[in-house]
Parts: sequence; C-alpha cells; structure tokens
Amino acid sequence: MTMTTESLARYRTEWFAGPTMARRDILAGMVGTFALIPEVIAFSFVAGIDPEVGLFASFIIGIVIAIAGGRPAMISGAAGSVALVAAALVHAHGLQYLLAATILAGAFQIVFGLLKLDVLMRFVSRSVRTGFVNALAILIFSAQVPQMLDVTWHTYAMIAGGLAIIYLLPLITTAIPSPLICIVVLTAIAIAFPMPIATVGDLGRLPSSLPAFALPGVPATLDMLAIVAPYALAMAAVGLLESMMTAQVVDDLTATTSSKARECTGLGLANMAAGLFGGIAGCGMIGQTVGNVRYGGTGRLSTLVAGVFLLVVMVPLRPWVAQVPVAALVAIMIMVSISTFSWESLRDLTRHPKVSGVVMLATVVVTVATHDLSRGVLVGVLLSGVFFAFKVTRMMDVAVDHDPVTDTRIYTVTGQVFFASADIFTDRFVTDDSARRARIDLTAAHLWDVTAVGALDDVVAKMRRHGMTVDLVGLNEASAILVDRHAPLARG
Repeated sequence: MTMTTESLARYRTEWFAGPTMARRDILAGMVGTFALIPEVIAFSFVAGIDPEVGLFASFIIGIVIAIAGGRPAMISGAAGSVALVAAALVHAHGLQYLLAATILAGAFQIVFGLLKLDVLMRFVSRSVRTGFVNALAILIFSAQVPQMLDVTWHTYAMIAGGLAIIYLLPLITTAIPSPLICIVVLTAIAIAFPMPIATVGDLGRLPSSLPAFALPGVPATLDMLAIVAPYALAMAAVGLLESMMTAQVVDDLTATTSSKARECTGLGLANMAAGLFGGIAGCGMIGQTVGNVRYGGTGRLSTLVAGVFLLVVMVPLRPWVAQVPVAALVAIMIMVSISTFSWESLRDLTRHPKVSGVVMLATVVVTVATHDLSRGVLVGVLLSGVFFAFKVTRMMDVAVDHDPVTDTRIYTVTGQVFFASADIFTDRFVTDDSARRARIDLTAAHLWDVTAVGALDDVVAKMRRHGMTVDLVGLNEASAILVDRHAPLARG
C-alpha cells in the first residue's frame, strides 16, 4: 500500500511540480511542437504517406504517451526508423495495411512491456549510447542541409539571425525559451518583408480537420495478418529500441530514473490509438526530446503540450503556421544538433580504452551511413559483446604445479570459463602426463555454460583414459550444479 501511495505521489509530481515548472513545461512543449513539424513531415515522405497522417499520429501519440509513458519530458512522434520499415509496406499494399500494422505493432509493444523485455537495455554500453547520441546529432544536422542548398541569401541571413536570437537572448533573459522567440521574430519579419524563402506551407499538405476514429479498411483474414505481422513486429522492435535509447539519454541528462517497462506499454497504447485515428506508428524522438529538456521541460506536461499544441497550430492556426519560415526551424535544429553531440567524447577517444572508442565510432559510422539508428546500435552492441568476450578470455588462466611426494599434477584454474575461453582452458591441461594423479582446483574459477563443463568433462575423460586419478576441488554451488547435470564423467 505504501508503494502504491509513493507511486501516485511521484506521478502527481511528474505532472505538476509547481507554477514555475509548469510554465517551463508549457513553453518548452510549444517549442517542441515546432521542432516536431519539419521532421514529421520529412519522415512522412520517407514512409510514402501524406504529411497529415504523420502529424495526426504525432498528436495522438503525444497525448497518450504523456499519460501512460514511463519517461517524463520525453517527446514521441511519427518519425525515426519506423518510417523506413513502413515505407515498404505502404509501397506494396497501401495506407490501410499500414494502419493495421500500426495497431498490431502497438499490441506487440504492450506485450514486450508486460514481459519486462526492457531489461535488454542493460546490454547497451555507455559507448554505444554515446555513439547513438553523436550519430543522431550528425543526422539532425545533415537533415537541415537540403534546406540550405539552392536558396537565396535571404535564407542564410534568416538562419544566421535565428541562431543569433537562440544563443544571445538567454544572456538577457530566460523567461521565454529563445527558440520560441526565434520563430515569432523570423515569422514576423517574413510577413512584414516578403522575400524568396521557403515556409512550412511549402513542405506539404497540412491537416485541415481533426483526426477521426476509424478501423483500418482491410479484410479480417489470416492472409492479411500474414502480410502485416512481419512489418508490425519490425516496427515494434525498432520503435522500442529508439524509445529506450531516448529514455536512457534523458535519464543521463536529468540525473533521474524512469520506468522502461512502462514506456514500452505506454508506447504500445499510443501506437494503437494512432492507428485507430488514421496515423502511422511512432517512437521517441531524441532530437526533440533533448531540445525539450534544454528548453526547460522536465515533466509530463511538456509532452502533453507538445502533442496538443501540434493540433492547435496545425488546424485552427494553419494559415499562420504555413507562413513560418523553414529557416527558423533549421536554426532551431542546428542548435539541437550542436547541444546533442557529446563533445567530451572526442577528448575521451585519447583517454578511454581504445575498444570503447572503436565501439562508439562504429555506432556512429553505421548509423550515419544507413540513416538507421537501430542498425548502428545493433553493431555497437555486438562489438561490445565481442570485445568483452575477448577481455574475459584473457583473464582466464590455468597454473600448473607438481607435488613429487604424492606424484600429483596440480592445476589451479582462475577466471571465467565459458564458450569463448573453453578451448584455451582445454589446451592448458596435459592429458598424457606421467603423473599418477591430477587435482583440478576450481576455487577461483566459475563455469558459466555447457561448453565450459563439456570442456572440463573432456579433460577429465582423457586423463582417466591415461590411467590418472582425477580429483575436482573448489567447485562453487552454481558450477557444481552444471557439472552434475552435464558432466557426469567429471563428477564420477
């Protein structure tokens, strides 16, 4: 009962921690809305859908995740690698099948959350997380480059002016986030002094009505499920990976903890709702989330405002939003990319172990080359595992001694014996020794898997075939259980 009371108290604090924090959350969420717009529209084109589909989804996801998510101040929307997975389905079968896949992906994510599969994040090292953040910063900046090509000098002047406002205004006041002032000022200038620059209205068709509830127009058959399920599973996995990584980054930025399992189920509920209201699946958006935190957003209110304000500006204020210069959004995203990049990691390349630097750089290179954050993280995790296995293998040793009084060869094993070190373990034993007895001391060792106990069983069997008497000593409880089950010769 006490735990429930504490959880409810914490949940209330995440929503309202005082008037000052509420004001910061509201303003940060408003800025986050404008940061959402260009990326959601861009990824809508990647997925092969109308921008309003992505914008509707971001509105629904923002509201649901604010209530049901596990990480306060985290911005989620219809963008990221999910769009890359969705593109193939849309191209082959159309939008309605995508909506069905979105609902099923949400159901998968709810199951993943209930099964506590978020624990897999423990296998993502700090080097991988740093590479993930750096790669995202590079991708955020590179996404702005097309908006700066084949344009007039007016665009560059507006971007420079926007950056000046963003970085210099906080020296005077921080009452209102400088990116929000940047949007207002540059929009006013563009309206007062017409010039040849791109606006939000040029990016694609914006919503002109509210989203409506409707079931996907697909046949309820096993054939449909066979088509949709593989895409839904891929969308669920990719979306959760990006959301978990984003949540971990916010944990690090704010020095707080969050419930990753709840974030899984919350994202699942949000995606199911998005699919039922005609939207594509989404996930955590690290660029917008980092920006939200930088602007002062710390609670669930900032997430809610980002979603609600998106609908407000997209429908009733559509004519005004259409006039916002793209240059203002580019300036904001450049600032976000600069603040997202971990500049300390460049210095750490010369201070930290080389393998950590290799893992970080590999994550960056693969992510930037493929524009797929999930592939970069996967490569980083695999490299971390390989390097860890090599490191642990080198820590395993077998010292050999001989007791002439009892004519006993003594093998003292230290370290971890598992599939990667089992062959080295086997090679350290002399199975055709002239000694009559052998004692294998495992007091300072641990056997981790069936490969390890199988190697021990082989060594004992070979020694006994050469007429030696073998004694095993020092097995800890866990190792002894494995040996009893899988190495009968060694125990006999």
